[in-house]
Amino acid sequence: MNPCSPVPLLTVMQRLIIHSAIAVTRPKFLLLVPACVALGVATAATEVSQVDGLQIAVVFVGAVAAHMAVNALNEYWDFRSGLDHRTERTGFSGGTGTLPAHPEAAPAAAWTGFMMLAIACAAGVYVSLTTGWYVWIPAGIGVLTILLYTGPINRHPVICLLAPGVGFGSCMVTGTHYALTGHCSLPALAASLIPLFLVSNLLLLNQFPDVEADRSVGRRHFPITIGRIASARIFTAFLIAPFVVITVAVALQWLPQGALAGWIAAAPAVRLRAGVAHYADDIRRLEPFMGLNVIVTLAVPALTAAGIWLSR
Repeated sequence: MNPCSPVPLLTVMQRLIIHSAIAVTRPKFLLLVPACVALGVATAATEVSQVDGLQIAVVFVGAVAAHMAVNALNEYWDFRSGLDHRTERTGFSGGTGTLPAHPEAAPAAAWTGFMMLAIACAAGVYVSLTTGWYVWIPAGIGVLTILLYTGPINRHPVICLLAPGVGFGSCMVTGTHYALTGHCSLPALAASLIPLFLVSNLLLLNQFPDVEADRSVGRRHFPITIGRIASARIFTAFLIAPFVVITVAVALQWLPQGALAGWIAAAPAVRLRAGVAHYADDIRRLEPFMGLNVIVTLAVPALTAAGIWLSR
């Protein structure tokens, strides 16, 4: 070797493993975190004169780490179960395909998941020391959801339906609100229902293409147990629910009138409902509506949070 030639800092294999460890966290789907954290920040800002920027940063880092953890561990466990080799991936379901393509990166994916979970727990410890131990109620539920989602939770249709929404709504929104105010409240609980329904719907629709593959590994979510068409009716109910929550919460003065900004997303939501109802059993035609579902899921809490913030 020429002594003057540069020594590569990382081998090709090391770079591949690092790239795979990042890919399994599904970075492009992490936008859901700021939308949900923003909702908790907005409700907190209606109750305190000034929100703590450092506290928001810690909560945000913990929430992102939690989302990365569940994504990475889901990819790892789906690879280990053999599910990844049976799914027909779409742009929104079936995983990233990273580990089937690079099985040597599987241990790194697992380590990434548990490392991100440790960071999320560290953020919880900080908040509990600065605000109070009650933060471990939503945080503990979140940790259990991360660890159990791919296995036991996916074998119980109702729990499987609600778990993602509970994680992002009940845990993330109320946890953020508590971290900034030291208590929970009706506005925070009402606001948390918005992503609860939407994120549950997001995962529900993403299960439609995976029915046969998921059934083969023992999963029992609603598209498997009652079929896609009946599940589309659940989807419709959960799509309507956030707009009802916003309206009722404003009428009862739990949320300021600015929260009605969430209704701006009603037009794409109507189109989404029609598409899912028409194409529940036609995955090729359903896929564009899966993308629209992501947009609605992000838009409603983000617009509601912006409206609440501007109404302070």
